[in-house]
Amino acid sequence: MASGHENAGYRRLFDDDGLTFGTGFPLTGANRSTPPVDEELRLAAHAETIGFDGLWARDVPTYWPKFGDAGQTFDAWPWLSQVAAHTDDVALGTASIVLTLRHPLHVAKSAATVDRLSDGRLVLGVATGDRDPEFPAFDVDRDARGDRFREAVTALRAVWRDEFPELEGAWGSLEGELDVVPSPTTETLPLLPTGYARQSREWIAEHGDGWLFYHLPERTLEDYLENWRADAGEKPFAMAVRVELADDPTAEPEPLHLGYRAGAEWFRDYFRELDELSVDHVIVSIENDDSERGLTRFAEEILTEL
Repeated sequence: MASGHENAGYRRLFDDDGLTFGTGFPLTGANRSTPPVDEELRLAAHAETIGFDGLWARDVPTYWPKFGDAGQTFDAWPWLSQVAAHTDDVALGTASIVLTLRHPLHVAKSAATVDRLSDGRLVLGVATGDRDPEFPAFDVDRDARGDRFREAVTALRAVWRDEFPELEGAWGSLEGELDVVPSPTTETLPLLPTGYARQSREWIAEHGDGWLFYHLPERTLEDYLENWRADAGEKPFAMAVRVELADDPTAEPEPLHLGYRAGAEWFRDYFRELDELSVDHVIVSIENDDSERGLTRFAEEILTEL
């Protein structure tokens, strides 16, 4: 029997014995202005059709030009509801909801709503935030991020699992008189802490349903995975990688920030190595100029070959 967090999206990403692949919005690459909605939705349906297992939306509450981008601009909840209406089975992920800047009861209701509207396809990456000016903007003590994150996770689990729960935290209190509806399609939505989220690896292994991490050099990644498996057993490990496919399929790798530029032959070997290391899911950010061509090339030259 599936565990209480294993909704349709989680199973789509992690039930397979092999490595699965997702990609993230904005698919058109427009991350400083409003991306074209119709084109984004068309590319989302295209990505599902050609074999991607997950579509991931970032949570960027405000635009800070110094940081460099505004994510996919649209708020994650209505955006993923739109994507759900234009796709069929692909998992819908957040990478990642900034729990420290959102009230946990709002997160619980919004996430459960998207999960219900998508027939259980939502998987929640959750994070503490990394854009310094946002903390005073939301009247949040930056140094209290770790505590707020833990409290939010506790609150989310409680209001999803229990009717009329009783609990309290810095966010407020529930005294058994209020319920949060709707409930998700499973006992609790799957939560993937992102990076360390100001926690220990042991805490993440105990309280998360997997771990979402950034790109790491292979030797470092090997050590991380060994330690993760020791603490978390078979709980999945997902990571993000920037990919720029060279026109020459035999091109050797050139480092990019959080990824590589290389030919398809090298990338096939690289992803086979990740699979052997027991990485479960990779969110690829495809950097080629033509968005549809980049997605299609990746699917034809890498996904189908793996």
